[in-house]
Amino acid sequence: MSARQLKLGFMMHGNGTGWGDWRHPRATAGASTDFAYYKRQAQLAEAAKFDFLFVADSVHITPKSSPHYLNRFEPLTILSALAAVTEHIGLVGTLTVSYAEPFNVARQFGSLDHISGGRAGWNVVTSWLEGSARNYSREKHYDHATRYRLAAEHLDVVQGLWDSWEDDALTHDKAGGQFFDPTKLHRLDHHGQFFQVEGPLNLSRSPQGQPVIFQAGASEDGKNFAAARSDAIFVQNDDLQSAKAYYADVKRRAAGFGRDPDELFVLPGLRPVIGSTEAEAERKYQEFIALTSIEDALLIMARSFNEHDFSQYDLDAPFPDVARFAENSNRSTSERVIRLARDENLTLRQTAQRFATPRTDFVGTPEQVADAFQRWFLEPAADGFVYNNSLPDELSVFAETVVPILQDRGIYRREYQGTTFREQLGLPKPANRHSIRRIAAE
Repeated sequence: MSARQLKLGFMMHGNGTGWGDWRHPRATAGASTDFAYYKRQAQLAEAAKFDFLFVADSVHITPKSSPHYLNRFEPLTILSALAAVTEHIGLVGTLTVSYAEPFNVARQFGSLDHISGGRAGWNVVTSWLEGSARNYSREKHYDHATRYRLAAEHLDVVQGLWDSWEDDALTHDKAGGQFFDPTKLHRLDHHGQFFQVEGPLNLSRSPQGQPVIFQAGASEDGKNFAAARSDAIFVQNDDLQSAKAYYADVKRRAAGFGRDPDELFVLPGLRPVIGSTEAEAERKYQEFIALTSIEDALLIMARSFNEHDFSQYDLDAPFPDVARFAENSNRSTSERVIRLARDENLTLRQTAQRFATPRTDFVGTPEQVADAFQRWFLEPAADGFVYNNSLPDELSVFAETVVPILQDRGIYRREYQGTTFREQLGLPKPANRHSIRRIAAE
């Protein structure tokens, strides 16, 4: 077996990622608020030895948002419920730093970590949709640069609060009447640009010390933040060469921040299409494409341009000049779209279709899809992937046909190792900062 093992996460997107996924004959239209559906998918992913479940989020919708985003569970709530019906799989939830108080975030993820026995992960995001501000009593969303300064301070506070209690602070000495050792409980007393937080946290240190940190950095600010602070990066790279370039870039940045690059996992998102033959895979891929109309493709693309209305343009004219609408939105994705259109001289229609339903290396027979996984892993272009269903039953197909091939090739586990999420990923438990100082002083 290879010492380096492929990491896999499963994106829990209820009735589907796209705007038309819910219309598939086998789709469960109400899946995004159906706990029984989430439970089945979580247990299927765990049986296939996935490393983690991933719940994305957004705090602003419009009538044009995707069906899953229009009506879905709040991440920490559904993950807490899934913690009770799973045993090993990690539980990663998205929560925005722009509209959440650090003390509450520390309590929420700390609680999930205790409930699950040390399996929590936090996907740290800053939110990019302008409308988010209006749901939180603000007139204007933070600008791009401010969001990342805020994110760095927010994470400092949360991680500081997670270290409020040293690991052995709770003594529970009934005979002596001591519930805890007061010398091992610490106030934070943070006074920063954005937050003033006294602490300590009213929750003891969790089984894995600190929940695992995810980030989706792709802009310059995002890549630096992710390389400096995260344990795993969720990224969208549709082709091998761009994925290799991104991988090398963030690993170099991590080393520049004094980190071990092997302790930062790069995990592209993907939507495999698997057929028993190449012909069946092609048929299923066309079935997948057919779920996305051109109108839906424009809406999918619009999210990265702050919900800009692309329907006002001629579909068969060159891609319009819309860069200004993305300046304070999802800059990395919008820049990728603009670059694709410019480099290949695409029309608006072609750009939207390519962006919404890209043809990737992960369409083919089980052996071909396994080959693609192995190629990206070994090049290296990825440390693993965040798997997202292309069609309603693809997770089952993947688990039954591709997973055994990856296991036989020695690059994917057959059994879980350890009990906490960090142990499964091969990450060390962070030492409590106060314990380090106390031991050094002694």
